[in-house]
Amino acid sequence: MKNIVVAIIVPLVIIACTTTDEIIIDQKGVNMSAYQQDLAECQTYAKQVKTGEKATKGAASGALVGGLIGAITGGSSGAVTGAGVGAVGGGAKGANQGQQSEVQVVKRCLSGRGYRVLN
Repeated sequence: MKNIVVAIIVPLVIIACTTTDEIIIDQKGVNMSAYQQDLAECQTYAKQVKTGEKATKGAASGALVGGLIGAITGGSSGAVTGAGVGAVGGGAKGANQGQQSEVQVVKRCLSGRGYRVLN
């Protein structure tokens, strides 16, 4: 059980490490103080993405699917284990999707303001 949880969590945590602070722009001809203000405003827009809600929904659906699979393969104890593993995996996946959405909002916002986003 513990090995399964670690095998699911570690890759998802690594994937989820992309943040809006890691966005790279072409700085040639850019007023960096104006960019910092634009970046902060774009990050504010990105906070409208409901990342926590996506993580919660992912955990709930993961627990349901994991519990069903666990019940089929291992009875009631398998259902509990499967639900736990599914909840962790689903929650991490939902959080990752929310974070990726935040990054996309910031990139689009900056592009719309005339910056060349490189990554």
